[in-house]
Amino acid sequence: MENELQILLSEEEAEPERVADLTGYLREELLQLDVDDVTAVPGEEVPPGARAVDVTQIGALLVALGSSATALSQVVTVLRGWLSRCHQARPSLRLTLNDDVLDISEASDEQVAKAFDLFVQRHATAGTAT
Repeated sequence: MENELQILLSEEEAEPERVADLTGYLREELLQLDVDDVTAVPGEEVPPGARAVDVTQIGALLVALGSSATALSQVVTVLRGWLSRCHQARPSLRLTLNDDVLDISEASDEQVAKAFDLFVQRHATAGTAT
């Protein structure tokens, strides 16, 4: 769906509870922005008796950006600050907007800033063309 940003948070070798906590903290920060909503992405139903948990589904959020021209920029600013505060183990992020995907993992703060800026610029340009 248009104007929906999917965020997938993961951390190598992290317990599902840690990923759930990180995702919850991030969701709370994102809800403070000028976005329509931030929801967890529903995972596939786990068969009865199964013990496996899909950690990637635990770390998935869907951000409804709405019609705000600055919503994506605000979200990226929060993500950048949030990542910089993760000192012990830096989570990886995958952002998907329309067919555009940005993967952030094992990058310096400068590389993260540049990648986020380019991502926002691509979508600001696309939004003004329509």
